[in-house]
Amino acid sequence: MTTSTEHLIIFDTTLRDGEQSPGASMTREEKLRIAQALERLQVDVIEAGFPVASPGDFAAVQAIARNVRESRICGLARAREEDIRRAGEALKEANAARIHTFIATSPIHMQSKLRMRPDEVLERAVAAVKLARQYCDDVEFSPEDAGRSEEDFLCRVIEAVIQAGARSINIPDTVGYNLPDRFGQLIGNLRQRIPNADQAIFSVHCHNDLGLAVANSLAAVQHGARQVECTINGLGERAGNAALEEIVMAVRTRQDVFSCDTRIDTSQIVATSKLVSTITGFPVQPNKAIVGANAFAHESGIHQDGVLKHRETYEIMRAEDVGWSANRMTLGKLSGRAAVRARLEVLGIHLDKDTLDQVFARFKDLADRKAEVFDEDLQALVNEDLQEEQAEHYRLGYLRVCSEMGTHPEATVEVWVDGVAKTAKAVGGGPVDAAFKAMESLLNSEAHLLLYSVNAITTGTDAQGDVTVRLQDGSGRAVNGQGADTDIVVASAKAYLSAMNRLRGPQERQHPQL
Repeated sequence: MTTSTEHLIIFDTTLRDGEQSPGASMTREEKLRIAQALERLQVDVIEAGFPVASPGDFAAVQAIARNVRESRICGLARAREEDIRRAGEALKEANAARIHTFIATSPIHMQSKLRMRPDEVLERAVAAVKLARQYCDDVEFSPEDAGRSEEDFLCRVIEAVIQAGARSINIPDTVGYNLPDRFGQLIGNLRQRIPNADQAIFSVHCHNDLGLAVANSLAAVQHGARQVECTINGLGERAGNAALEEIVMAVRTRQDVFSCDTRIDTSQIVATSKLVSTITGFPVQPNKAIVGANAFAHESGIHQDGVLKHRETYEIMRAEDVGWSANRMTLGKLSGRAAVRARLEVLGIHLDKDTLDQVFARFKDLADRKAEVFDEDLQALVNEDLQEEQAEHYRLGYLRVCSEMGTHPEATVEVWVDGVAKTAKAVGGGPVDAAFKAMESLLNSEAHLLLYSVNAITTGTDAQGDVTVRLQDGSGRAVNGQGADTDIVVASAKAYLSAMNRLRGPQERQHPQL
């Protein structure tokens, strides 16, 4: 087995690129919770956002820079003066800061999007890096759509930006077009051809349009890349990004192949995955590698027999190593405030007294309806409480549904609208449809339902249902709302109003691509 002597840097972009998933926008408080989880995970670099995009994004990056001390905090900036200065200001209080600037280098992007000649792109890239160096010593440069760029031009640009002061060179496969062997070869070629390549760390940022983001990233690592940009659960727009958990565990498991390793605390992977899923409303598929509910399940009798005799017959990793069963504890209706607070702190959730009081009241209500309250239930309770604190234009007062075979279900709802109680009735094709129609008759939002998804938070018939609702308004803006309850119809109504509250909030931001 090869002894690992080199450090593979994990650059997490869940809070920036992951947030570009339709409906996955997060508040400052939600971003900070995820950033603190990433810090516990021992992520090297956290790309906290795109500061120039909106005041909210700027505030989120600034808050993370102030509060997260162990990870390097990065802000994204296009190769524009305004972007770079805004990023520098947002990162001013970071213990360790990085500015990540980029400009497209592929012929199709330069001609059709930027309307710039190659020499103009080169000049802009160099100027951006030099300006960014005025704010911090750690500057990363990305030639957007590098996977479809001409190699000779890539070499020219990268050599110039390294000379200008870039210390990390990120090669994005922006549209997920590349194949592992060719992408790995591209990294190797760039490192060999560029005279000053040894003065920078080469990085990769792969999208998953063909399902190859992780494979392309690992191929690049085998050809000398020493930073991988990835997201928790592979979150990201379109088909997503390379999944952090898959990159980390592939390198950790196959040390006979990789001459490097990460510093990730793998025992925090599952908890971080669940937190991101809960906040964004993007459930993890059961057969998802590493963090899916079935990732370590064995149905086949032959497999079960083999695992019982020797775990490694069918398991190449231990479930405990990624956090599946470590420190798992259930609570019940007899559990006190101290036990709930202690369990939340184990999960990395630290609440002030008032918020803890609210969460504990919710816990007691849930414990009366559910025999055992699991970690996932607690996370859902905290997330629901924070959502209500952030934007409570609409709040569910009560919901009554009548549904019988052979009749059309009818729902009666009370919704508090800016502090005023309003009531409506509606008939629908099902109880959830009836409830949604009743609420819409009160709100008159004309929002279009894009997604309705239900997942059980834990096992058992008394499990809470976690509902995600995605709504789109007339401007095309899409948001996700989440709700959890042991009653699926109630959870659905909560999720609908959660999405409506987000639609009432300020327009988020423009999203860059990388």
